[in-house]
Amino acid sequence: MNKKEISEIKKNFSETCGFFTIGQVVSAFVDSEKNIKFRSNDLFAALPQDESELIMAILKKTLSGSYGRNLKEYAFPKDAYLEGGMQPFLYELVKSRLCDEDKVTSFLSAIVEKVAYVSTYTIFSAYCTYSVLKKTKNDEFTDDAESDTDYNFIVTAICPVDLRYDGLIFSDETNSIVKKTTADRIIGMPSDGFLFPIFSDRQPDINGVLVYTKNANKPNTSVVDELLGCEFVLSYKNEKETFRNILGNVVGDELDYDLITTVNDKISELVDRSAHETEPATVGRQELSNILWEAGISQEKLEHIPKVFETVMGDKPFTAVNLVERKTVLTAPSITVNIGKDAQDKVRCENIDGRRCLVIALDDPEVSVNGMPANIK
Repeated sequence: MNKKEISEIKKNFSETCGFFTIGQVVSAFVDSEKNIKFRSNDLFAALPQDESELIMAILKKTLSGSYGRNLKEYAFPKDAYLEGGMQPFLYELVKSRLCDEDKVTSFLSAIVEKVAYVSTYTIFSAYCTYSVLKKTKNDEFTDDAESDTDYNFIVTAICPVDLRYDGLIFSDETNSIVKKTTADRIIGMPSDGFLFPIFSDRQPDINGVLVYTKNANKPNTSVVDELLGCEFVLSYKNEKETFRNILGNVVGDELDYDLITTVNDKISELVDRSAHETEPATVGRQELSNILWEAGISQEKLEHIPKVFETVMGDKPFTAVNLVERKTVLTAPSITVNIGKDAQDKVRCENIDGRRCLVIALDDPEVSVNGMPANIK
């Protein structure tokens, strides 16, 4: 799936859309001991409206966030197609429309067994149908747009459950402020989720799954590796750290303030140019070489890129948006300076009276310290 296809499904993921419906909805509550304490399988249209609206919002949340960061597509490896593998199991689950209780039981059991979760959580899974309308070559719906095909899929959300004590409350019974004596288990928005099959070239594609993670810095890798049987790729945080290591190994002692900010600007420009593209911008060996060449790195050092890059990443590129720093943070012992993107050229390092100093050009004489205007002489 690309950004445009995800956007199309998310935009039409609504009860008000005449081309989208939700059939069965499976709900399950799992305690901290991995016991399914409650489960239900209901027709979405039969649920009370206030409940259905909340479930709709939870399921739709699994289609949110940045593509390449919170949302990643995974292709099933060969082993996942074997008997007992997750790909044929999910395919049969979609065909069953979540109406086969034995398959639903096996599905919930697989989540409970294979997904690592430290506390209680709730599972919501829904069978959905999106009627795909015909489009012209200009990506517009035709005047006599009719459904070309039905895209049937299952979307699953795994939501943390928090035990909430609200302390003091106002009691209508006693007309007074009293201490709350009970606790509520509040179901939050999903921390993880996935959609199968993917929507590729506006057609269902059973060879891949779209995975959602709320925390791109600390994704729950067990969803990808253990449950879905796919190979987890670098997280947002690890991807950035890996890129930094490659840059340091290639550039060496030439890695200074100007080079770091220049590389960041070049990648940021790459991301901005591809903002309206369907696929996210990537930085592979050649893109990194071009960026460093434009930054003034010698050909001798650029020749190290293929070996260093392949050792760490193989033939896989970085997702460009995951490498961009929106601000420059300069740190030294007991000192931290946050530099906005538009102010990077106002900062430089100089030797003054034999000491290495950070010099900041102040075009505006008004400076505040701890929120108070201060005179800088």
